[in-house]
Amino acid sequence: MDELRHECGIAALYHLANGQKSKVWTGDPDEITRLMPRMLMDLQNRGQLAAGMASYKPGRDQLLDTHKDVGTVSEAFCLSRPHKFASIMEEYSGRAVIGHTRYATSGPTGKSYAQPFEQTHGCKWKWFAFAFNGNLANVEQLKAELTADTDYHLTRDNDTEVIFQLLSREMQQTTRPDLFELFKNVASKLDGAFNLVFLNALGEMVVLRDPLGLRPLCYAADGPVFAAASESVPLLNLGFDEDEIRSLEPGEMLLVADGKMTKRRYADPRTPKHCFFEWVYFANVASTLDDKSVYLSRSKLGEELAKQELRSGVPIDENSIVVPVPDTSKAAADAMAYRLGVRSVEGLIRNRYVGRTFIEAGNRADKVRLKFTPLRQVLRGKRVFLVEDSIVRGTTLKTLLSFLRDVGEVSEIHVRVACPPIVAPCFYGIDMAKVSDLYAPAFMKGMTPTADELEAMAKALGADTLRYLPLDALARCIELPESQLCRACVTGDYPTENGRKRYELEMAGQPTPVRDACAAVQT
Repeated sequence: MDELRHECGIAALYHLANGQKSKVWTGDPDEITRLMPRMLMDLQNRGQLAAGMASYKPGRDQLLDTHKDVGTVSEAFCLSRPHKFASIMEEYSGRAVIGHTRYATSGPTGKSYAQPFEQTHGCKWKWFAFAFNGNLANVEQLKAELTADTDYHLTRDNDTEVIFQLLSREMQQTTRPDLFELFKNVASKLDGAFNLVFLNALGEMVVLRDPLGLRPLCYAADGPVFAAASESVPLLNLGFDEDEIRSLEPGEMLLVADGKMTKRRYADPRTPKHCFFEWVYFANVASTLDDKSVYLSRSKLGEELAKQELRSGVPIDENSIVVPVPDTSKAAADAMAYRLGVRSVEGLIRNRYVGRTFIEAGNRADKVRLKFTPLRQVLRGKRVFLVEDSIVRGTTLKTLLSFLRDVGEVSEIHVRVACPPIVAPCFYGIDMAKVSDLYAPAFMKGMTPTADELEAMAKALGADTLRYLPLDALARCIELPESQLCRACVTGDYPTENGRKRYELEMAGQPTPVRDACAAVQT
């Protein structure tokens, strides 16, 4: 609802042309790149500002070639213009390809920031393209180290450029490096979330997940076809069987070279720290991440909200309805309504046909009216339990509640949030990097909001009541131990050294009331 932006999605495809057959692709091995736009469409939820792919085709003058542009996948690949799309697919055909969908959590939004990034070189092992999913908590330190060498200049202001330069520096040697050792060395310098896909002009491919597994990464193989993606849905929709799709373990990399795919561990095993927000909000509801269903997790969030609701004292009768804020809240809302024995209705209809650029124009009230249409016949006079996946800044939700009262003519609005209060920034790939941007810290003095604090927050939003998911419910709903989840944004406890340092610096710059409140939350 607060229009949070994610850190991007990555994908990879390779046809090993080993004489085996595959149900996923039965055509020419050098045209498997035609599947990449389909994969990126299934990753559109992870980025809508730019999209692109880099392909490898032996015998082509441009052994490695990259197509990318700003906009959605449909815009970047000209899907509405069949002849243009066919031309792109022909020009960039190949037997190996990496792809990317982008949101700008760092850096500007222009075409030069679209990924994959490519470095051309006469030496084929120094000619490479790569794409990145995540955010680095130590990016400023790495920038300083790189620019201290007067031979280096950063042409783009984001962490993808930093990794790009680190890879280039590792390749400065005169002898061809072992890719496993190269990525092991580069990864050892990185602090934060970093999933990478890499392809060079020798046709070698690397798919890598960071040692904490902060962001999801799935892969599958069927005969000669290997594929990887940020989520499971693109792989399932390509035709891989569900039992063929696996999550790459944190600290592991997949290497395709010499006609075969191998998996190796490049970092010592650690306790994973999977971002809980993937299950709450970001991931496609049809995805399975680290063996945990996103849909079932969101349903359990709704059941937890229902348990809490039965203790809240708000009347539940024939005049009560549950309404999800489309679309990520629907699974939680349906489960909550079922447990309460009331109807879950689509009192808000999302306009799925308004273009991204058009929505971003105008003021906040106009954006809400463009995105949502309240159904007055469904809402009028009702006691509405409005289910939201999270409250980050609160500004858009406040506008929506006013819209519901004015247009929907509801009698009461009780906001129920399928996430604990967000009290701390994210330095690992979600665009909420400042405490001052967050809604809850200005009201809370502890980890759990008091009744008075909830009342104050509800009044500021324009709701009759407000309830959050209890913190301890997250692990139960996702069915992973608390020790295996990154919950930094709801606890202030960061899983990496530089994350903790950045939080300390962020808090040192906050006004005293906010600083004291967040310090109390952390302890």
